[in-house]
Amino acid sequence: MKAGDIFTLTHVVSENETAEILGSGGLPVYSTPSMICLMELTAYKMAEGEGHQTVGTRVNISHLRACRPGTELKATAEILELEGRRIEYSVKVEDSDGLIGEGTHQRYIIDPVRFMSKIK
Repeated sequence: MKAGDIFTLTHVVSENETAEILGSGGLPVYSTPSMICLMELTAYKMAEGEGHQTVGTRVNISHLRACRPGTELKATAEILELEGRRIEYSVKVEDSDGLIGEGTHQRYIIDPVRFMSKIK
């Protein structure tokens, strides 16, 4: 993995990902928590594909536009910086009309056994 590496996922918004259902708002539109989850998943899958387990530690996201269930999305994660175990990503989600959300996300490469042994 190196700066500039890009990974994408496609996803169709489901009824159970709306702000109304999740309680993050009152309308039947794609929720911000669901969008953030998709962004994190894209970054996680990128590292996992290279044999790394990671944990998310920070998100800084703007949700720019609403969309409805049934909308097909493309999520992209690009590595901005890889320093030691820390990975900084640029993340974005788009539909056929353009950008839905964007921001940055930070993850750390971990040893899952060691990580879990520290949790009480």
